[in-house]
Amino acid sequence: MSKSLPVLLNTFLLSSLLTLLLTACSSIEELTGNNPIIDTQGVNLAQYDADLLQCQNYANEVAIAQKAGSGAVTGAVVGGVFGAVVGNSNTAKKGAGIGAIGGGARGVGEGIRERERVIKRCLIGRGYRVLN
Repeated sequence: MSKSLPVLLNTFLLSSLLTLLLTACSSIEELTGNNPIIDTQGVNLAQYDADLLQCQNYANEVAIAQKAGSGAVTGAVVGGVFGAVVGNSNTAKKGAGIGAIGGGARGVGEGIRERERVIKRCLIGRGYRVLN
């Protein structure tokens, strides 16, 4: 096997994992700060603000740190195994590191999406028409 083939495989591995990481981070950025859109016709906005705050407090019970931690562990294992298959121990270590970052970011994204679902279900349960 020529020397350039392992270099190409390592480059492919690292660029694939980096792409995964960037995709996860952009998903997180899109999710943060989005409040539900409701139909405000006939809605007392002061009451809605109070209900939204209570629903957000319920959503804060979602354990994002735990999801990030388990995602990081899973990503590290997958990245390390993939790196070991296509390269050597150095590639495995790099793959594990990149996989941990990507997996952690994915876990955070999942936690944020779950918080959003909790808020929307809470508001729907209180009689609001959630549009998104």
